[in-house]
Amino acid sequence: MGSKKSISVILPNYNGKHLMEQFIPSTLEALEFSGVDYEFIVVDDCSKDDSISFIRNNYPNFILLKNDINSGFSKTCNKGIQQATKDLIFLLNSDVQLTPNYFENQFQYFENVETFGVMGRIMNFDGKKMEDTARLPYYKGGKFKANKFFYIEGNNKVPTTYLSGANALIDRQKLQLLNGFDEIYSPFYFEDFDLGLRAWEAGWLCYYDHQSYCYHQVSSSTKKVNKGNSVKITYNRNGFTLQSIHLKGFRRSFWLVQLFTLTLLGHLFKGEFWIVKSIQQFISQRKAMEQSRTNMRNLQQQLNRQHDLNYIISTISTAIANQKVKWL
Repeated sequence: MGSKKSISVILPNYNGKHLMEQFIPSTLEALEFSGVDYEFIVVDDCSKDDSISFIRNNYPNFILLKNDINSGFSKTCNKGIQQATKDLIFLLNSDVQLTPNYFENQFQYFENVETFGVMGRIMNFDGKKMEDTARLPYYKGGKFKANKFFYIEGNNKVPTTYLSGANALIDRQKLQLLNGFDEIYSPFYFEDFDLGLRAWEAGWLCYYDHQSYCYHQVSSSTKKVNKGNSVKITYNRNGFTLQSIHLKGFRRSFWLVQLFTLTLLGHLFKGEFWIVKSIQQFISQRKAMEQSRTNMRNLQQQLNRQHDLNYIISTISTAIANQKVKWL
């Protein structure tokens, strides 16, 4: 199963005491089952419930970090990433239950020095439906997408576009070299997609392991999130940001034309006037987006890599071309 490495668990939390009560024990069980050296880092994003006292009273050996203000997913995770000291970082959502042998098949991936990370299969809580598997990247119109879910049964090393932020086991040094998540996506949406693309562009590999699986419960805190226009505005703004950062040359120009014509007019025709705010916020981030592109170019020069979206599509498509792929 590969030589085992030490693990820094990073769990971002916001008002999730009830979830941590339920699911932290399964993570500890999986760590103990594997017999690895580990540290457990909880980063609290200014919770209003009893999360902090719960951790202090029940898990005094955990490293507890606190945000002074509510900062969102990427900034909260990055605080833990900066603190981590073990070989691997395990990014974990508070509403995920691991199986006891969850890590056992994943250590082997890190025998390859070019591995960035691996994620396992995410099942819904009754075990009847796969929520997340590997993702095949492709172009559609002017956009780059990765919503074709697939898996290959058996002990195959299956590449995937990106790792879910809910259960990603990642090489710590590589993750820290990327400076964790790009905080341009704060407070939420698309930060794990972007992280996977940057890993591939740096020449590192993202994998999906079908034999490792966990269960996901939609948290009550998620259910309470405002599903109104503010969420739609943020979701679309960050989707535009992802495309703008990673598309290049003609494809990026074509996508921008599409954004300011078909996309904008299509939403306005349906009476979805919030799209104007999404685009306004997207435009306001142009300097930050250019900085993100510059940071990636500098890292590629440092690593002597020139990979782009075409490379990601080609590499994953070629790897699964002659496999018995099952699509969701």
